Amino acid sequence: QLQASGGGLVQAGGSLRLSCVASGRTFRNYDMGWFRQAPGKERDFVATITWSGYSTYYADSVKGRFTISRDNAKNTVYLQMNSLKPEDTAVYYCAAVGTDSSGRYYGHNWGQGTLVTVSS
Repeated sequence: QLQASGGGLVQAGGSLRLSCVASGRTFRNYDMGWFRQAPGKERDFVATITWSGYSTYYADSVKGRFTISRDNAKNTVYLQMNSLKPEDTAVYYCAAVGTDSSGRYYGHNWGQGTLVTVSS
């Protein structure tokens, strides 16, 4: 089970740090990631980190502004979001991450989302 937190209301240019705590002993075996869903839109990939924490990948829209990290000792994955823009407004979800045959990232074992609202 995944529990996300850290969302809130922030002005454009501001920062937030999301956290996602996993229950269970297998967290460290999984690549983890963040996805987001804006109102009226589909859920999109944001960032992922390999089980070891050595590799990270980002959607082009957040590259250079967001940083994903993990602490396997705490069963927690983080998303540091800087230079936030109004278009980053969405419900953010953490999930275990896989890759389909097309190389696209998908989530599974979803946690509940946390709402991020960026005002202009």
